[in-house]
Amino acid sequence: MFYAPFVSAQAPSAVILIRAERFIPNPATAADNAFQREVPVGQPEDSTRASALAEMDAVAQALRDAGVRVHVFDDKDHTRPDSVFPNNWISTHAGGMVAVYPMYASNRRHERRADVLEMLKSQYRVQTIVDYSGLEPDGIFLEGTGAMVLDHVSRVAYTARSYRADTHVLERFCTDFGYEPMAFEAVDSAGVPVYHTNVIACIGTEVALIALEMIPDESRRRQVRERLTVNGRTVVELTEAQIREFAGNAVELCGRTPEGRRRYIMAMSARAHRSLRPEQVAAIEESCEIVSVDIPTIELAGGSVRCMIAGVHLDRRRIDVEPELTDAVLAINEDHPVTADGRYVDA
Repeated sequence: MFYAPFVSAQAPSAVILIRAERFIPNPATAADNAFQREVPVGQPEDSTRASALAEMDAVAQALRDAGVRVHVFDDKDHTRPDSVFPNNWISTHAGGMVAVYPMYASNRRHERRADVLEMLKSQYRVQTIVDYSGLEPDGIFLEGTGAMVLDHVSRVAYTARSYRADTHVLERFCTDFGYEPMAFEAVDSAGVPVYHTNVIACIGTEVALIALEMIPDESRRRQVRERLTVNGRTVVELTEAQIREFAGNAVELCGRTPEGRRRYIMAMSARAHRSLRPEQVAAIEESCEIVSVDIPTIELAGGSVRCMIAGVHLDRRRIDVEPELTDAVLAINEDHPVTADGRYVDA
C-alpha cells in the first residue's frame, strides 16, 4: 500500500456521486458516444435500474472503505438518465473556485443541481462559481472533466477536440482558472473522434494513463507525452483495445487508512483493471493502490468510474468556528450527511 507523505493537488480526498434511481443509457448521447451500448434485449428496465443502483452503491462503499469522503445525492428524476455522471457539469478547484459547464445533450442540462452547489458552499470554502452554461443556446459546449483531463499540478488542460469540447470555451476556462490549454485530435481506428478526453487519459500525481496511439498527429503525440513527463511522472501507454475496456477512465484520489494515514488510490472499474497488463499494474502501484469495482450496467451508458466521480478540490470549512450556522446547515456538515450512509435525499 502506498502511503502519501503529503497532500497532492491532483488527488482529491472527497468526491460527489449521484445515485440515479432511474438510470438507463441515454438515447440522446448515443450518436457520438462510440462506447455506449444498448441494454441487452429482453432485460426489463426495472432490472437494469436495480443493477445500476447496486453498482453505484458498490462504488460509494469501495471509496469509503478506502478512506475517501463521499457525498452521495439521490436522484429519482426519470428525465435524467445520465445524472450518474456529474463530472460533466461541475468541477472544483483549489482556491475556492467552482465551474459549471454547458452540456451537449438537452436532456442532460437539468442535471445541474443547486443542492450540490449549496452543499459545497456549506461544507467547503467556495469563493467563486463560474457558470458557462449560458453558452448552450449558441451550440457551444465543454463537458467538464469529461471533455478535459486536468493536470492540477502543472496546470494543463488536456482536451481531445470534439463537439462536446469547444476550444473557445476551453480557452475561456483556462484563462479564468489558470490552466494551459493543450488541445489535440484523438480518434479510434475507424477514424471516429473520441467523444470525451477522460476515456483515453487519466492523470495522477506520479503516473498518467493515456492512449497516445489514438492521437494521430505524431508531433502532437510527442508534445503531449513530453508535457506529461516534465515533472518526472511515469506514463503508462494504453492501447485502443484497453480504452474500449475503460482502462483510461480512472481517477486518482487521496484516501486514508484505518489508522488515519493518507494513501493514494487509483479508482477504476473491474473491467478496466482486468484489461491491464501486469507491468502496467506494477507501474500504477508504484505510487497508488488500485481500487476497482465491477459496474457493467453503468458502463452500458458509455462511461465508467471516472465519469461517475466529481472530485472536490476545495478546503473544508471549520464547523466549530462558524457559530452563525443554523441547526439545519449543521445537519449537512457531517462526513455522512442526512442519512446513515451519507446520502442527501433529493426532495
